[in-house]
Amino acid sequence: MEQEIISFDKLLDLTGKTAIVTGGAMGIGLGIATRLAQAGANVLIADLDENAANKSVQDLSNQELKVKAVKTDVSSETDVDKMVQTAVQDFGGLDIIVNNAGIYPQMPLAKMTKEDFDRVIAVNLRGVFLCTEAASKQMIAQGRGGKIINITSIDALHPSMVGLAHYDASKHGVWGFTKNAALELSQHKIWVNAIAPGGIATPGVSKMPSAPGVDMEKVMVAFMAKIPMHRMGDPDDIGKVALFLASDMSSYMTGEQIVVDGGVLLS
Repeated sequence: MEQEIISFDKLLDLTGKTAIVTGGAMGIGLGIATRLAQAGANVLIADLDENAANKSVQDLSNQELKVKAVKTDVSSETDVDKMVQTAVQDFGGLDIIVNNAGIYPQMPLAKMTKEDFDRVIAVNLRGVFLCTEAASKQMIAQGRGGKIINITSIDALHPSMVGLAHYDASKHGVWGFTKNAALELSQHKIWVNAIAPGGIATPGVSKMPSAPGVDMEKVMVAFMAKIPMHRMGDPDDIGKVALFLASDMSSYMTGEQIVVDGGVLLS
């Protein structure tokens, strides 16, 4: 079957589409929400920090972008169902979801409790499952396909530092989940892909405390030394790739993971 040729000026146009960005109030999530909204999408920012989400919505609304916020704990099935229904009620449907929400409390195994491990898995992995399950159900009912974008990490491929065993386990899980979900959902024209960021300068990273016995300043200096581009990434570096995956630019891609790390995995 011959593929429809979309004109150049429409390739990145998301006008009329509705997107959810989890963890969209700041950092990488806000970078993604901003680019999708600039491309014309209606964007629902879903975040546990309601005040930060509302502030980001106000800032983006001042730029005449179409955005709203909803308080969401992605590890809660009730919250996730409410999130999807809010998108449908406020914007008329759902075409794109970016599963970005995640936590990364640094701690060595010797200090990690069962509760610590379970919480990271609940947010980073179970949350992606819950959001994908609810979003894909809505997309299938609509019958027009959709895009699911999961934010993994270079830690889904190689550990970046000591103290993130639970985080690395969750991100390996998201990458495996992405591939299998892509297989299953392709029959419904729902494409599922992932972005693996490297070191990105975000408020969360800047506030990351040192784990016991770990000098974070030395860790970050060593990490920076491994980046061929000699800089940390910016949230917009991820936002632009998310726009690529959300748009018709990625029309023949599913089950893929795009690494955006300044070349650090080359080291």
